[in-house]
Amino acid sequence: MPTFTVNSKYQPAGDQPTAIKSLSKSINEGSQYQTLLGVTGSGKTYTMAKVIEATNKPTLIMTHNKTLAAQLYSEFRTFFPNNHVEYFISYYDYYQPEAYIPRQDLFIEKDSSINEELERLRLSTTASLLSHEDVIVIASVSANYGLGSPEDYKTIVQKLAVGEEYAQKALLLKLVEMGYKRNDEFFDRGDFRVNGEVIDIYPAYNEEFAIRVEFFGDEIEDVYTFNTLTGEKIEHFKEATVYAANQFIVSQEKLALAVKSIEEELGERLAFYQKEDRMLEYNRLKQRVEFDLEMIEATGMCKGIENYSRHLTGKAVGETPFSMMDYFEAMHGHDFLCIVDESHVSLSQFRGMYAGDRSRKEVLVEHGFRLPSALDNRPLMFDEYINKAPYFLFVSATPNELELDLSTVVAEQVVRPTGLLDPPIEVIPSTYQVENLHDRMKPVIAKGERVLITVLTKKMAEELSTYYNDLGLKCRHMHSDMDAIERNQTIRSLRLGEFDILIGINLLREGLDLPEVSLVAILDADKEGFLRSKTALIQTSGRAARNSNGQVLMYANKMTESMKYTIEVTSKRREKQIAYNKKHGITPTTTLRQLDTDLKVEDAGELYNKQSKMDKMPKAERQKMVKELKAKMLLAAKSLEFEEAARIRDQIAKIKKL
Repeated sequence: MPTFTVNSKYQPAGDQPTAIKSLSKSINEGSQYQTLLGVTGSGKTYTMAKVIEATNKPTLIMTHNKTLAAQLYSEFRTFFPNNHVEYFISYYDYYQPEAYIPRQDLFIEKDSSINEELERLRLSTTASLLSHEDVIVIASVSANYGLGSPEDYKTIVQKLAVGEEYAQKALLLKLVEMGYKRNDEFFDRGDFRVNGEVIDIYPAYNEEFAIRVEFFGDEIEDVYTFNTLTGEKIEHFKEATVYAANQFIVSQEKLALAVKSIEEELGERLAFYQKEDRMLEYNRLKQRVEFDLEMIEATGMCKGIENYSRHLTGKAVGETPFSMMDYFEAMHGHDFLCIVDESHVSLSQFRGMYAGDRSRKEVLVEHGFRLPSALDNRPLMFDEYINKAPYFLFVSATPNELELDLSTVVAEQVVRPTGLLDPPIEVIPSTYQVENLHDRMKPVIAKGERVLITVLTKKMAEELSTYYNDLGLKCRHMHSDMDAIERNQTIRSLRLGEFDILIGINLLREGLDLPEVSLVAILDADKEGFLRSKTALIQTSGRAARNSNGQVLMYANKMTESMKYTIEVTSKRREKQIAYNKKHGITPTTTLRQLDTDLKVEDAGELYNKQSKMDKMPKAERQKMVKELKAKMLLAAKSLEFEEAARIRDQIAKIKKL
């Protein structure tokens, strides 16, 4: 049985004890669905942690974007320092899926840039799930996409036991089969190297420790981990297990069956094109698939191998693909918990994933760029997802009817243990909203507090940012064209006070923990629609609820139903909180979430540029530089500074090319 213990100096307070008790009881009694309706700042994350502790179940926590996932990962590592908390999001810094536009006869090749640290964290997740019982995984929508078979991943392992005999050549061949590469010069994750009777293996899912296997003849004499930077021994083992270097690895027998199955499907599809006299598609498909088959037979991999996942996993046509939940089930059976954070947005996003993926691939299949089996490399359909986990906990300040209708128990968490009130809402005519807001922001900024402004269009965000900057204010805008790393950096800079005003469209609503923000302004609040719905207005207003000076300005020339509802709900919550504060003698104070400002990572670009004659530098010096940079990269990645880690990684690649 896993054992989860929350590490926190706080005790449940306000509505938390009742919520924790009712949700845990419902889950332990076997109810599949339950909802936590918790207002911003009421400690929903802490309640989630206490529910995990009370139910004692391995848990998958899913949310709809990487920013929230990173925040949750940081918080849950703090709550559960003695358990295995993992992070599973898309490992691409940049991703352009392959696509075909028939009317332009334009094929867009798949293009991507993989973040090695995120890839390691994904592999660490699957390895932990199959090695430990006390696992909590923080995931984005990526967890709903197809993965390799957990049973195959579980069986393609290499166990190394002291005293056992292993033929070294057979061991090295097994490592190659598992996706590892021999690299005796630049030892990195996913590599192995050989030095006489010593084999070093750098597991693809480890951060900075590798495994050293010392032989005496064919007998293993010692197995221990060591620091790849210093060579220092860390821990000796009687037995160690090495997992595969990627999640689509299969055994040689299954690979042979997959190749045969792909060949059969190719033959059927080519016969179809020949019958239809579509020779362009015939030749296009024949050339691509035959090349892929050659690569698979030679190396076990090919570009876009995930498109053959149905053959590799042995699934039937249209059968549900393997996903992260199957890895939970492989180790823990039908007894794990799935928490959906910000469920009012996350579930809607999960619902739309399948259709978009399907429409793009149908065009590729129709025009001979892919086999029909590529359609089975897909995310879960919503009905598959919502019935997949044995226990669901939906968490939101504004749950949709779907969550409420499904749930056996809906626990309300309105009272904040901190005593903080929902911010008062003031409605102001929008005729001169830009000028009025300028005057309202200045005293807020003078107190060292921050401002969030929501607008309706990207163009307005850009123009308003420029306008306020020209007036001497420090302002930035945030929109959907920015990647996750850039958004994280922007939010971090706001909290650090590098600028005072952040302008966005709908990226500022859910789950952003910004206690420094005391003023939220909603421009054109009376433009009823998705961005000014009841849910959107309540969520946006909640961004000011973590500060004791919080206030919301709605600029509008008329009162809409959404505005009226938001004001009424907020007023009722304020009354309930005021009564609680009076009863318990609580004075509302801003609760600041600590920001890690101790991370000092030297700019790798500067370090690289200082070496004017890098190509003439001794090889040993270059290797020393790589080790130093690698240590800095690991430090940055550990603190979720993925942008800095990616920059250092690129500099390491440049040096290695020399």
